[in-house]
Amino acid sequence: MIGGRRCSEAARRLRRRPDTLELSVLGGQPMETELQEDNERTPTTGAGNVNEPGVEASEASCSAPSKRTRWFQFGRSSKNRRKRLHCDEDEDVEQPDRRNSDLEGSRRACLAQPEGMNIGSSTQTIVTPLMIGDSFYSLAPGGGNPPPNKSDDQELYKQRDPSVASESKSVPSLRRLSQIRRRRSSYYFSENERRIRANDKEFNAQFKYHNNYIKTSKYSLFTFLPFNLLEQFQRLANFYFLCLLVLQLIPAISSLTPVTTAIPLIGVLTLTAVKDAYDDIQRHISDSQVNNRKSKTLRNGKLVEAKWSEVQVGDVIRLDNNQFVAADTLLLSTSEPNGLCFIETAELDGETNLKAKQCLTETIELGDRHDLLWNFNGEIICERPNNLLNKFDGTLIWRGQRFALDNEKILLRGCVLRNTQWCYGVVVFAGVDTKLMQNSGKTQFKSTGVDRLLNFIIIGIVLFLVSICALFAIGCAIWEGLIGQHFQLYLPWEHIIPKDYIPTGATVIGLLVFFSYAIVLNTVVPISLYVSVEVIRFVQSFLINWDEEMYYPTTNTYAKARTTTLNEELGQIQYIFSDKTGTLTQNIMTFNKCSINGRSYGDVIDLRTGELVEITEALQSVDFSANPHHESDFRWYDRTLLDAVRSDEEHSHVFFRLLALCHTVMAETVDGKLEYQAQSPDEAALVSAARNFGFVFRTRTPNSITIEVMGQTEEYELLNILDFNNVRKRMSVILRRGDSMVLYCKGADNVIYDRLHGGQEDLKARTLDHLNKFAGEGLRTLALAERRLTEQYYNDWRSRQQEAALSMDSREQKLNAIYEEIESEMQLVGVTAIEDKLQDGVPKSIANLQNAGIKIWVLTGDKQETAINIGYSCQLLTDELADVFIVDGNSVEEVEKQLRQFKESIRIYNRFRPGGFDPFDRLNSDSNMDPLSVTMTQTSAFMQETNLPPTPPPPPAISVVTFRWDEKNKDNKGGPDSAECNDLFGDEKGSEDGGTASIVVDENTGFALVVNGHSLVHCLSPELENKFLDIASQCKTVICCRVTPLQKALVVELIKRAKNAVTLAIGDGANDVSMIKAAHIGVGISGQEGLQAVLSSDYSIAQFRYLERLLLVHGRWSYYRMCKFLRYFFYKNFAFTLCHCWYSFFCGFSAQTVFDPMFISVYNLFYTSLPVLALGVFEQDVSDKNSLEFPRLYTPGLKSELFNIREFIYSVLHGAFTSLVLFLIPYGVYKDGVSANGFIVSDHMTLGAVVATILIVDNTAQISLYTSYWTVVNHVTIWGSLVWYFVLDYFYNYVIGGPYVGSLTQAMKDLTFWVTMLITVMTLVAPVLAYKFYLLDVHPSLSDKIRQKSLKKIHSRASSDVRRTASSRRGRRSVRSGYAFAHQEGFGRLITSGKIMHKLPQDFAFPLGLGTKKTQVLHNNLNSADGPNSKSNNVTGQHMVNNNTNMRQNQNQNHSSMADITADGRANGGDDGRGSGGSDDMSPRAPCQDLDTINL
Repeated sequence: MIGGRRCSEAARRLRRRPDTLELSVLGGQPMETELQEDNERTPTTGAGNVNEPGVEASEASCSAPSKRTRWFQFGRSSKNRRKRLHCDEDEDVEQPDRRNSDLEGSRRACLAQPEGMNIGSSTQTIVTPLMIGDSFYSLAPGGGNPPPNKSDDQELYKQRDPSVASESKSVPSLRRLSQIRRRRSSYYFSENERRIRANDKEFNAQFKYHNNYIKTSKYSLFTFLPFNLLEQFQRLANFYFLCLLVLQLIPAISSLTPVTTAIPLIGVLTLTAVKDAYDDIQRHISDSQVNNRKSKTLRNGKLVEAKWSEVQVGDVIRLDNNQFVAADTLLLSTSEPNGLCFIETAELDGETNLKAKQCLTETIELGDRHDLLWNFNGEIICERPNNLLNKFDGTLIWRGQRFALDNEKILLRGCVLRNTQWCYGVVVFAGVDTKLMQNSGKTQFKSTGVDRLLNFIIIGIVLFLVSICALFAIGCAIWEGLIGQHFQLYLPWEHIIPKDYIPTGATVIGLLVFFSYAIVLNTVVPISLYVSVEVIRFVQSFLINWDEEMYYPTTNTYAKARTTTLNEELGQIQYIFSDKTGTLTQNIMTFNKCSINGRSYGDVIDLRTGELVEITEALQSVDFSANPHHESDFRWYDRTLLDAVRSDEEHSHVFFRLLALCHTVMAETVDGKLEYQAQSPDEAALVSAARNFGFVFRTRTPNSITIEVMGQTEEYELLNILDFNNVRKRMSVILRRGDSMVLYCKGADNVIYDRLHGGQEDLKARTLDHLNKFAGEGLRTLALAERRLTEQYYNDWRSRQQEAALSMDSREQKLNAIYEEIESEMQLVGVTAIEDKLQDGVPKSIANLQNAGIKIWVLTGDKQETAINIGYSCQLLTDELADVFIVDGNSVEEVEKQLRQFKESIRIYNRFRPGGFDPFDRLNSDSNMDPLSVTMTQTSAFMQETNLPPTPPPPPAISVVTFRWDEKNKDNKGGPDSAECNDLFGDEKGSEDGGTASIVVDENTGFALVVNGHSLVHCLSPELENKFLDIASQCKTVICCRVTPLQKALVVELIKRAKNAVTLAIGDGANDVSMIKAAHIGVGISGQEGLQAVLSSDYSIAQFRYLERLLLVHGRWSYYRMCKFLRYFFYKNFAFTLCHCWYSFFCGFSAQTVFDPMFISVYNLFYTSLPVLALGVFEQDVSDKNSLEFPRLYTPGLKSELFNIREFIYSVLHGAFTSLVLFLIPYGVYKDGVSANGFIVSDHMTLGAVVATILIVDNTAQISLYTSYWTVVNHVTIWGSLVWYFVLDYFYNYVIGGPYVGSLTQAMKDLTFWVTMLITVMTLVAPVLAYKFYLLDVHPSLSDKIRQKSLKKIHSRASSDVRRTASSRRGRRSVRSGYAFAHQEGFGRLITSGKIMHKLPQDFAFPLGLGTKKTQVLHNNLNSADGPNSKSNNVTGQHMVNNNTNMRQNQNQNHSSMADITADGRANGGDDGRGSGGSDDMSPRAPCQDLDTINL
């Protein structure tokens, strides 16, 4: 068109306009020409004369090459191109022939066909290259001929194929244009993706990816001083004193030397800076250790050692066995035949079980050949760095093909390579971009609640100071205007004061006096306060470090306070967030007990008394040395089981043979010793137990398992592995030996019980007793069962199983149905009980912490069953809980429904909880019995909706409510049992016959909440956040399982924000770093998972049990001492400073001080500093033993009762009253006073000296009353400071020659001074003593009661009103399942496919399901050896049971096992044998009944 362009019309045809790709397909304007235009041309608006498109193209093609030469940068100016194409659309339509002719001789680029792909949360586009001869357009031009000059990527567009140019007008080009219009690509310039080319530093460098250097420190050498000072001056007090120092530098308004403020301020800043520098140096050392680790990196075709910090994105690195992964890496090849490798992710999620990773089959061929690996030029397009540990989306473009990448092909930084000799990978994310660092969180500046309160108080004090100064300034201006102007001869005005106009001069004087009073009264909050606070915290930190009670001799580790600013916060913790693995547990699984054929093993009985013997380290274990494959660290104490095995007892052989065969463990020989690599620690413990009892798992292939039974080798053909998953909760193996087949199964007890054949009621009942007993002891239980199969039945089932496996519709459901069919009619073999060993003292510590009012949440990456089991083991969960809520919904709607149901359950529970006093009417009011216990049993009601799947009934709810009549209850001020106990249970009281009736709810009652990780995502969403908090705050315990490190931090942040609660996070691994940094207090445990948690923590301990002492003793003492210190400090400073205010009414508001300026300067430094420091360091109301014995002493810190606004106001009023008495009584005595010798004593200096002396004496008396715990240091500092005052006053006035020389000496010679001092001090002390005695007699605190009992030397246990109500859990058996199995789905498939094996397929004994001659020979040999000793399937008789189990008869019980195979290969037995003694209507597990009953 000629003239103006109709851009508006072109805009309306936006969707029809051709973009850059379309123009290229149609033979449009070259891309490099557009790049040139983007640099030279700016878009214009409105009409204008513009060159023709063809002319523009020709001019651009003749111009100099653009500086922006990279091909990918055309995307940065795509917006400009689109705008121009808007306006040029008409020309593109009118002149298509001209465009085609201009480019007819040029070579066109081979474009990529875009295809949609999800990357992250947005839809991106990936490409499938189109082949043209031997070359193709690729981001990594390894498959074709590379351009001559790699530095100029525009050459890629100039190398166009003339064979394709002629097709620009063809139908295929138009078809491609249509495809591009339908599927637009933002691929090349998307901001939501990451592009990496292997072994190409130049390509990767342009994206400026982070290197692998890690920095957790806060400062450098150059930034330390400014950043640290900026951080310190964020404290309002430091900024306040800085402003005060500036004012003191002005002579006209300063009545005090600036040294009095400068020296303490510099001291505080220096002390804090040294502490911060030390902490940061430790972080630098840690960073240096990590960054200087060695990694083998491929450089120029050779493998060289490089530091971790030198590893770059795109580098190919080698990892060896047991080596940490340096960065997030795409797996290329491994030492395993099928590209598998095994990793341990303890640093990421706390789990030590192995996880399998597998590389692409196309890259396996690279192996460890460095030439092939160096020539690997694949290009990776993936998501941007994020914190999702279990998700990775990407694509590999290599050799003209694209391959999907997922999380199974990625090795994350922090993992450890296990059971794999070597592997190679290309670095995808490095340094701070790695998922580990993305989850680590940022280091936050932490301050205590006392600090925050002090900042608020200082604001109030400053406002009060300004008000007082303004009032006195106005008073001074009025006085000078009315009276002072007449005394200028004696009190001359300063030369800067205008004398011509009196009101103006008086106003200026008042303004100057305002600042003078601001300086004089600044001692209300002296800088010495912060010096003293820092000193007290510093010494308290050393007391923590030196505590021998928190020393762990096993690792020679002391507790360590890594920060000195948070000590008193330890006494105010309301929520504890704890990791599980390595924190609560030792991460060690041991085979503890078992039940075989209804007989329990594992308990040790004293033959003399018949009582159970407690198993300790001192007890001698069974000797397994006769077994050449035994493990020296295996411990078992019940000899009866070993005797049963050695005597060829049939059922014990079946039991251990099942354990040795039904698993996915891999065996390998290392240095001549057989070692196991298990996917879960549970399986490792079970296989290890079978090994020590003589059933040794030796090796496996995809279709065979070899074990050694009592020295004899047995080889079984592995037909199928029915793998474990969270829905099935069981795993099975189908084995063949000879002509007989058997199915072995292990899983959750309730799942196995539902699949047993009839007639085992007696066996099931006895085994169920043992199950409940094991679960009650906190053991992890698995039930074992077997089923004998016939060849015909198996073949029929196998054909249907293969048909279901190949089904394209509902495959999972069909397979589950097939598995259900064969896993039925099984025979119960026994039960295993594994102990996930808790750290020593964990249950007791948790019980005391909960009794102190602290809520404990467990945040773990483990499975739900494992987390629940540990909850019971450490008594976070008990059988007395009213209900355990489990949130496991997969959508927002499901989670919301579950939360609504749980809230309704709590409402019903609270409604029917005995809150009234109806039961009292039935009780005898004349009864003088001890407190009556009333037990209420009730189950929570679950509201079901008809359109949703049914929810299984909850466990029975049991709560214990105790009613007490006691006169002592009215004086009990112990505090609530939990942080929100009053909100949940209220405070219901009633009286009868003059007595007080109180309801004391047993702490074991209430609710617990278990949340899965995928459900927690929805719970933390804004729409469900409040509902989740509402329920969680009413629960005694919350357990979050399968959570990521970032989710842990989000939960902590949620509680901090929504509940405004003080939080503590404790963990031992790198996966806990984020929540440790997020919490107010971070505690690291020096565990087996490294020191990452310790290095990020504020305090470090060696065992979880030391947390009890850290909080209940040191935390409580620190808070108690700091609060007492602050109350006394504000009291003494207001008493000292406000004397100037009262004197102002007698000196014309002239800012004249009462005291000697030197006394003002050293009052807080020399006269009163040491006694208050001793108080803050050594004070304690009760001993450490009593602090642990009575955890509810901790309760006042939860509610900040010891220091708050109310206590501060009380201290201020007390100080104001003291200052008023201190000034008025001496002023009244010495006004117009004359000594006995006729000397006048009514001078200013005498009054100042007398008031100062009485002030020091009063301070000494007051701090003596404040001190509860006297040490030598307290005596020396308190009485020494009083003596020091007189010594220093004499030295200053007589030696140095102070202005007040002789004033105090002359006053002390007169009896008036002593009488005045006595009257004043008694007036000040008497009210304090009276109030203390009143509180002690009428409202004693818990510490007062304990102190009184200690003085009376009564060491009996405290009454139940201050002690934890004893749990009845140990006195009754558990009715819950103890099932917990840390196993994951997938290993069975890897085994049967052969991908997990070291051997090649031709080495396998059973080639893919077919029996071999080798098997038959082995089988015949075994049968010939057994021959006459073969056992019949039907066994009748009496069986011995353990000493702690009643003698029962079990006749005609059917037990089938692989040992039952006869010499001719035929198996005997049937299902007609049934157990006797059982009831037909007996249920294996009692159903939960919705009964509301109260048993009185």
